[in-house]
Amino acid sequence: MRKGEKGILAVIAVLSVVLVGHKIWQLNTEKKEVDRGIPFYSAASSQLEVAGSDLYRRLECKNCHSLWSVRDMSANVPAPALDGIGSLRDEQWFYAYFSAENPQAILPTRLKKMYKMPSYAHLSEEERKVLASYMASLKVQDWYLEETKKAEFEKLTGKPYLAAGKTPQ
Repeated sequence: MRKGEKGILAVIAVLSVVLVGHKIWQLNTEKKEVDRGIPFYSAASSQLEVAGSDLYRRLECKNCHSLWSVRDMSANVPAPALDGIGSLRDEQWFYAYFSAENPQAILPTRLKKMYKMPSYAHLSEEERKVLASYMASLKVQDWYLEETKKAEFEKLTGKPYLAAGKTPQ
């Protein structure tokens, strides 16, 4: 090996050590994001879970809605995911919605008629109560709800989001 080649190899070795050292230092000093787990959960009793999921399947809700990230892959309907929906609406609201002859009078939609939420007024009162209780039990952790509100607000307005009770600096 020639004298110049040894110098080049030495420079390459030093640069490699410096870059690896720098990367290790970065990994040790950067903030580690804490995994807070899955934000969605159900507050339903096991009995309500079974009865509600049976109704969800029987009424073929998955044709339009996803729940626990499970959706009919052949459907291409922009209906909302139901994960955490119980953190947005209460049981009485769901009962009124499922009992309405025209659900769009309660919650208007821009979807085509064939994709609009059907009326469940034909179901028995008990089935509508079970479905309302089940939907109200589908919760989302507070931290995730706040992060979602922040991201949506900033996306829609282009302005920084201020959580409730906070004032601008």
